[in-house]
Amino acid sequence: MATVIFHNPDCGTSRNVLAAIRATGTEPVVVDYLTAGWTRPQLLALFAVAGLTARDALRVSKSPAEEMGLTDPAISEDALLEAMVAHPILVNRPIVCTPRGVALCRPSEAVLPLLERQPTGPLRKEDGSPLFG
Repeated sequence: MATVIFHNPDCGTSRNVLAAIRATGTEPVVVDYLTAGWTRPQLLALFAVAGLTARDALRVSKSPAEEMGLTDPAISEDALLEAMVAHPILVNRPIVCTPRGVALCRPSEAVLPLLERQPTGPLRKEDGSPLFG
């Protein structure tokens, strides 16, 4: 099974996780989910394996979630999934799939247990601070 990252190239955390994966010597399959979009079965499968609900994976910051009324606790999981399929930006990122599992890798360190080899470094964030630790 290949390593797959559902990636937003405009997101610093997503870029950091991609760099960490590549620092293991692995070239992942990179899916720009904003362009590719999501399907309901795809989201259901990813969330099930990662142990997430749609609410857990809902991106609130820098997304239209609040304006769309999706932060209301009364909104159903089905309604959240429907909105996520229609508006891919509503899914938080990055989501990484490896033979070791699936996780929403926020913060960046959440990718480490998914990797068969640890990244060689030092790895730095765009501001120069250490990526991990």
